[in-house]
Amino acid sequence: MNIERARLDRMLGSEQIKNLVLAFGTAIGDTFDISNLRYHKIILATDADVDGAHIRTLILTLLYRYFRPLVDAGHVYIAQPPLYKVKKGKEILYFYDEQAKVKYLGKDFDESQAIEASADLESAKEELLTAAGAPVEEVIEDTKKSAKISIQRYKGLGEMNADELWETTMDPAKRILKQVNIEDAQEADKVFDMLMGDDVPARKSFIQSNAKMANLDI
Repeated sequence: MNIERARLDRMLGSEQIKNLVLAFGTAIGDTFDISNLRYHKIILATDADVDGAHIRTLILTLLYRYFRPLVDAGHVYIAQPPLYKVKKGKEILYFYDEQAKVKYLGKDFDESQAIEASADLESAKEELLTAAGAPVEEVIEDTKKSAKISIQRYKGLGEMNADELWETTMDPAKRILKQVNIEDAQEADKVFDMLMGDDVPARKSFIQSNAKMANLDI
């Protein structure tokens, strides 16, 4: 729900938003009390793609408009799940963006060298796994080195098994968190109004002006 366009009563009719209010313990609106906050860190964990970014923006809009003291006090964080899992021999590495993966593999590394399954049975198996939403591993032969390279592109947190999710996103000793802070509240108000409000021409103009700076994963 885009709460920038919704009244408080309609917003509180959402089961997901009611669950968030209950989990925070702070109440909402006129009865909001940050001293009742149940958790020191509120972490937004969404998929590392465009859809995940959209959901994250909707939640940030909710927090900014109705739980602003949580942001001001530094309680809100964004989790950084990886985009890629790369296996090179026995070595396993996780990469959080395309640039880091390319830097590791080398700019001249040809990812089109994927080894395709030769048996019809294997091809059918991969098609079924893809249709079911299972993660697909791309196996590549590194011609410069003898080790085979397997690249797994995560389409969402649900593709990770429990161990991978803990190792990359949830383990306090290893996870990467970005703290949400607002240095210029007036500018933040303006941006939320423009991107999430009803002024379509202003939003279109902003997107056209900043499209080249966007890091889109489509």
